[in-house]
Amino acid sequence: MTRSSRAVRAVEEIAPGLWHWTARHEHIGSDVSSYYLPRERVLIDPMIPAPGLDWFEERGAPEHIVLTNRHHDRHAWRVREAFGATVHCVREGLPELEGRGPVEPFDFGDELPGGIVTYRVNAICPDETALHLPAHRALVCADGVVRWRGQDELTFVPDQLMDEPEATRAGLRDAYRGLLELDFEHLLLAHGDPIVGTGKDALRAFVASR
Repeated sequence: MTRSSRAVRAVEEIAPGLWHWTARHEHIGSDVSSYYLPRERVLIDPMIPAPGLDWFEERGAPEHIVLTNRHHDRHAWRVREAFGATVHCVREGLPELEGRGPVEPFDFGDELPGGIVTYRVNAICPDETALHLPAHRALVCADGVVRWRGQDELTFVPDQLMDEPEATRAGLRDAYRGLLELDFEHLLLAHGDPIVGTGKDALRAFVASR
C-alpha cells in the first residue's frame, strides 16, 4: 500500500517539514486532521496531538495558527494560551469567533505567515478557505471535500450539512477546478487523511467525476 492511500494515524512527517496527525473532535465525535509546519512555526486547524503540547516544544512552538474556516478553531485557544500564538481566520468567519479569543483577520488573496496564500472557496459557507503552501507544494481544504476513514476516494459532506446541496456541490466543483491551476502535489484535508504526492490528480478526478 502506498503512502498516499494508507491511513495515517500517529503524528507523522508526511513530507519534508510537513507534519500531520488526527485527533478526536469532542463536539462532532469523529477524528479530524491537523498540520504543523515547524520551520514556519505555523499550525493549521489545530487539535493537540496525542503526545500533548510538549510535542510542539521539541520542534519549535507554534507562532501562528491558521483556520480554514470558523468551525476549525478546535484547540486553537489552548495552543494560544500555552505559546502565545496568533490565531488567523478569514474576515467572514469572525462573528462566530467573537468572545473566544483574539483573532487576526485576513482577506481572501492575502499572504499569511509561512508564505501561505489564501483562496476563496465559499459555496458551503462564506468563510470556506483553501490554503496554498507553495514551499511545500500542498493545498489545504476545509469542509468542501472530505475523505472518510477506510475510503480512498474524495467526496462531499452529506446533503444534510448543506443548505442547497445541488448548488453547493456545483459551487465547490467550480472553486476546486480553479484551484487546480495552482502548483501542488499534496492535498491536505481537514476531514480525512491527506493525499501525499498525488493530491492534485485526486482533486482533478473528484471534480471531473461529480
